[in-house]
Amino acid sequence: MAAAEGSGAAAATEPLFAGLADVSISEDIPVEGEITVPVGSNSPEEDYSTLDEPVRDTILRDLKAVGKKFVHVMYPKKSSALLRDWDLWGPLVLCVSLALMLQGRSADSKEDGGPQFAEVFVIIWFGAVVITLNSKLLGGTISFFQSLCVLGYCILPLTVAMLVCRLVLLAGSGTVSFIIRLIVVIAMFAWSTLASTAFLADSQPPHRKALVVYPIFLFYFVISWMILTFTPQ
Repeated sequence: MAAAEGSGAAAATEPLFAGLADVSISEDIPVEGEITVPVGSNSPEEDYSTLDEPVRDTILRDLKAVGKKFVHVMYPKKSSALLRDWDLWGPLVLCVSLALMLQGRSADSKEDGGPQFAEVFVIIWFGAVVITLNSKLLGGTISFFQSLCVLGYCILPLTVAMLVCRLVLLAGSGTVSFIIRLIVVIAMFAWSTLASTAFLADSQPPHRKALVVYPIFLFYFVISWMILTFTPQ
């Protein structure tokens, strides 16, 4: 016991960094200076935090983001804007607007003047999901929600075509009216197809792009057919 106590006392009196006593610092090396810690620096997550911003600013920021994506669709080019900052607000608004304009007659009416709201809603979203799954199975690198975002935003030209067709139908439903509607629908159908393929082309394998474009072609063709064959109440 006495030996153990003696060794413990010796260890307590021995310096913790005894080996550093033999280390010498050359006089040629400057050792002066100051160490400062930036107090006001914020991380990137703190700079872009939206927890404390007013609700009005949040809504305006989201509306601006949706508007920029609409501009990208109207002027289609290879861009990662829709893929990088994806959202489903724009597709939801376009889908609801198109379904409302394609609404046929009332539920109590026996004559069917067009598809019902639920039919259009299901066709659009089910078709977008099928195209997305097809793209993923073919080896596409795009995520599920990014594909839904692109396909949904690219309905914008067809929504514009539906609006123009409704205005043309107000003047009559003759042969001239049908020709005008046919030209508008074909042009907007081509616009939607080209815009979607421009955004999705780089995310698909080069030797399988045709297998991805074909379902997209059918998807927008079905929507275009519903627009062209719509008859008002």
